[in-house]
Amino acid sequence: MADQTSQLEVLREVMDRLRSPGGCPWDAEQTNESLLKYLLEESYEFIEAVEENDRPAMREELGDVLLQVFFHARMAQEHPTDPFNVEDVAQVVAEKLVRRHPHVFGDTKVSGSAEVLENWEAQKAAEKGRSSATEGIPLGQPALALATKLIYRAEKYGHQIAIEHPINISKTTTQAELGKLLLGIIDQAHDLGLDPESALRAATKGLIADIHAYESKSGLAD
Repeated sequence: MADQTSQLEVLREVMDRLRSPGGCPWDAEQTNESLLKYLLEESYEFIEAVEENDRPAMREELGDVLLQVFFHARMAQEHPTDPFNVEDVAQVVAEKLVRRHPHVFGDTKVSGSAEVLENWEAQKAAEKGRSSATEGIPLGQPALALATKLIYRAEKYGHQIAIEHPINISKTTTQAELGKLLLGIIDQAHDLGLDPESALRAATKGLIADIHAYESKSGLAD
């Protein structure tokens, strides 16, 4: 491999060698499904490195995340009817970025980042043919992230969904104060033998049902 070779190409060649006959037996046995836990694990490790502002760890863990992308893309080449490779993956995301940034690559004018985000969501909904605020949200993610995304989507779609607020927080509430409130609720739930994750997921399923009922009543969903 020449010194001028892109390191991304080097990684691609290494991954190809590991996955090909005569390569690594473990790598050859893996599937998209078997690697999912590693993708999550590496993502969490990168998050931790960012939170600790550990630059060497950020570089290493981001590399591990990149490895997962190349690994999944290398396996995708082997699909019998719908193969694709890492170049195809890069092409799709590059085209998406250009398409969803008309204020950079086109003539669209925006007033700020809030409008950029609104345009992004509108374009995504149009591209995917989505008629519901819940479409495209991965339901398997942790309940707190799921609830946050659903509330955000419902707001962006202009849905008026009533959610009870047994504990009120104000505009002056800080991230630290909010964290202590949540931690206190989790501590109390633990003492009572309640599972906060399951409880929030059940409540979130109720929110999904409320969103669908609102859309059905408003004629917003098929």
